[in-house]
Amino acid sequence: MTDLADFAARLTALTDGRASTPRVKDGVMTLALDVGGLAPDKRDGLAAAIREGGLTVPGVSDVRIAMTAEKKVLKILAVASGKGGVGKSTLSANLAVALQRLGIRVGLVDADIYGPSQAKLMGSEDQKPVARDKKLVPVTGVAGIPMLSMAHLVEPGKALAWRGPMVGNALSQLIEAEWGDTELLVVDMPPGTGDIQLTMVQKHKPAGAVIVSTPQDLALIDATRAVSLFAQAGVPMVGLVENMAGYACPHCGEISDPFGQGGAEATAGDLAMPFLGRIPLAIDIRRRSDAGDPPAAGDGPYADAFAAIAQKVADWLKQPA
Repeated sequence: MTDLADFAARLTALTDGRASTPRVKDGVMTLALDVGGLAPDKRDGLAAAIREGGLTVPGVSDVRIAMTAEKKVLKILAVASGKGGVGKSTLSANLAVALQRLGIRVGLVDADIYGPSQAKLMGSEDQKPVARDKKLVPVTGVAGIPMLSMAHLVEPGKALAWRGPMVGNALSQLIEAEWGDTELLVVDMPPGTGDIQLTMVQKHKPAGAVIVSTPQDLALIDATRAVSLFAQAGVPMVGLVENMAGYACPHCGEISDPFGQGGAEATAGDLAMPFLGRIPLAIDIRRRSDAGDPPAAGDGPYADAFAAIAQKVADWLKQPA
């Protein structure tokens, strides 16, 4: 036979601290067990072992276990730019894939309501989400990443003539969907600093923001405005990515330098924010992304470039809030 104190000590070891202190009243032992993150068979096996051990305590005729699971907070990572045409959506898609390859359970939201592109980039154009309990259930893109875009909900090529409140409601439906065990939601923001950006930062509270810019001075001016918007809303800056940078082709050595290189890195220094890295202006990145096959899902120098940025983002997310 085992007394209650001995059983409580064994219980801590058995459950790795997941169980509360057991209490006994009128022959009934009660305790709470945190089963968050446990597979069903592991959870059931643990509960059976607790009941078996609890019945060895003198005076205990029944063991009742309240199973609980701490609700995990879904972190939101906003990927933004001050203007269009800087490759933000391509960066968002590849960043989501690269983060998934690091073992993070990632979801992807295309918040560009008027000009959605993630369905094409992630090879999910032919899928339609369903609703369950008034929530959208995401479709599945490249690398098994759950995702949602207005492109999954409207006819291809159809223009949306919506005013601000309707756009805000649509964004909320995408973000507040049934994301399951997703840990991190990468949100591809529309360009600019208008209504939808304000709705995003005020209502949905991103954990951090990644700003994307080309090396050009005009793009960097607009990127600085985007940084200012998030700063005013109290959203931390993860860092700045330089996209479409000039580079030496890894295959032929030819120099591609239409936009230059280094402007975003210099701007990051001026703004005292981290520089996350640069993605080259390479035809292979454009072709594969347009084909719904993000380079980050494969191997090679372009995959490595996205992986390096993803690692810095992952390290930033691990820091204490």
